[in-house]
Amino acid sequence: MKHSGIEWIGEIPKEWKVNKIGNLYEVRNEKVSDKDYPPLSVTMNGIVPQLETAAKTSNGDDRKLVCKGDFAINSRSDRRGSCGVSQYDGSVSLINTILKPRSSMNSQFYNWLFHTELFADEFYKWGHGIVDDLWTTRWQEMKNISIVFPSLSEQQKIANYLDKVCGEVDEMISLQEQMIEELKAYKQSVITEAVTKGLNPNVPMKDSGIDWIGEVPEHWEVAKLKYYIKVDSGDAITNEHLEVTGLYPVYGGGEIMGYYSSYNTDDEALIVGRVGARCGCVTLTEGKSWATDNALIVKTDWLLKYVFYLLQGVNLNRLNTSNAQPLITATKIKNVYVPILELDEQQSIASYLDTKCSEIDALIAIKQAKIEELKEYKKSVIYEYVTGKKEIA
Repeated sequence: MKHSGIEWIGEIPKEWKVNKIGNLYEVRNEKVSDKDYPPLSVTMNGIVPQLETAAKTSNGDDRKLVCKGDFAINSRSDRRGSCGVSQYDGSVSLINTILKPRSSMNSQFYNWLFHTELFADEFYKWGHGIVDDLWTTRWQEMKNISIVFPSLSEQQKIANYLDKVCGEVDEMISLQEQMIEELKAYKQSVITEAVTKGLNPNVPMKDSGIDWIGEVPEHWEVAKLKYYIKVDSGDAITNEHLEVTGLYPVYGGGEIMGYYSSYNTDDEALIVGRVGARCGCVTLTEGKSWATDNALIVKTDWLLKYVFYLLQGVNLNRLNTSNAQPLITATKIKNVYVPILELDEQQSIASYLDTKCSEIDALIAIKQAKIEELKEYKKSVIYEYVTGKKEIA
């Protein structure tokens, strides 16, 4: 081994060379129209046909040409890790840098190299900008970055090995993700079953007349939620407020967004995501908190923990009233028909679901930890082989 002279790479095999990106690639800056060249998206998973979620401009004629075998990378730091070798001829946004190999190389070897976190750190270190999330690295800086240059046969061997090993790791990750989705679906079914059928499998049943509920215990009634809950909107909050050092967590409908020095919910409250990605998410808070205007605050005289599970059983996402972006209104929630039951049954169901859901959540956490472990293993394998720290037998 010898030292590469590149801090983020460290030692490399003695026979490996080092070269600057500008000596291995030339930039492609040809402007084209998406009418002539299909629009593509440069993502963390490589270059793919343009995503439905991609930001689209009105000027489709102002794009960059990408040819099969070119390497494209998003120059902005808020798109960190978005890069890849194109399998298509097409067009991409002007924010991307398009590179054409100058000579024979194994593009997949460099695809693996450029996807390492340490290269991403180096890439943006060479950039410039006013704020961190708009930091940009352009070709004039990128071409001076030094990278390794093993022999073509070594590049091929490493690329083939990483394709195989990382493909196997991705399959294992996919399997864990599939099991998580199955566990989530099972959890949803357990909740729905408990809040619509109760806990006694031998109790006489009757038809509720409501599709999502089906049969209910004979002694239960069914009515609209509006008679048993009150729904208020959260209040607007700015990023400037979130920067205030405060005691109270801020919810936009789901996970904690930050902390604020004031609160608009009681010691225990139900917060429902009203709009966007957290639409329909139900959160039971502990202690005073702040709900933003992207959330609804649910108050009730019923057992709050039971209503927490009841709203999950309802599956609020089906109440979405917008095609453009997920949206749930307070009126929609209040007009949902639900089973009506006594406080003692609410308590029994809530206690049962606390135990059952905790068991399922523990299994999900194990699967998520396994995914993180596999991702870290994949990162280390890629780095060790593209920098020659490990040799393929």
